Amino acid sequence: MKEKIAENINILGKFCGKRDISMLASSELKLKYGLEQVDVMVLFGGSILTGGDILAEAMKNRIAKKYVIVGGQGHTTESLRIKMHSEFPEIETSGLPEAKVFAAYLKYKYDLEPDLLECKSTNCGNNITYLLDLLKENNVSFKSIILSQDATMQNRMEAGLRKYISKDNIIINYAVYDAEVLVRDDELEFKQDILGMWNIERYITLLMGEIPRLSDDSEGYGPNGKNYIQHVEIPIAVRNAFMELKQEYGSFIREANPIYSS
Repeated sequence: MKEKIAENINILGKFCGKRDISMLASSELKLKYGLEQVDVMVLFGGSILTGGDILAEAMKNRIAKKYVIVGGQGHTTESLRIKMHSEFPEIETSGLPEAKVFAAYLKYKYDLEPDLLECKSTNCGNNITYLLDLLKENNVSFKSIILSQDATMQNRMEAGLRKYISKDNIIINYAVYDAEVLVRDDELEFKQDILGMWNIERYITLLMGEIPRLSDDSEGYGPNGKNYIQHVEIPIAVRNAFMELKQEYGSFIREANPIYSS
């Protein structure tokens, strides 16, 4: 039973946590897209701590021409502040928007600074619209972009951006972690250690909340629902995994918090 639950969690995790390249290296961009660099890379602040390491890796590898961190205050912000300050007491996070929390981490750990910060957004929808406004205000145009978000929200972030930009733009997904859940001593656990990772229950809650949001029906975020994102095709295996998990974790499905709506 537990093994089947772990398998279903991993099916949802792979679907939501898209990675279009295997690593953040120019050789990968060249191989798959014929690019030496992308125009812009964006880290979204809904991520766990390891998102900062992902952005630092990208900057060291000169994967993009411009680097942006996006994030004001949303449903994951306070846990990010607490976790960051707990792991790195020298970084003061009280009251900071997500973008500034990650910028402080980049400076402290790597002595790196992003080009732009967006600090007012409160949800995945205005993460995208405020990002586009920020790029326009700073005369940053792009034909190619890497998006890095918490793996649970990566698929939806891409679908949100696709709603607003040309189909000719290249969007490259690189979720900030690739988690695998397994069973040890009859308990669900992560196979690998990931800096700042959610506990299992929180991870399941985030994943379970995504499938209804990605659905293109009257209750979902697609064009036939709230129209926040472009249509996303959800494979039958993913729907089946969600329905099976719902029997065990139906109460884990996260409702949108109206405080952060826009």
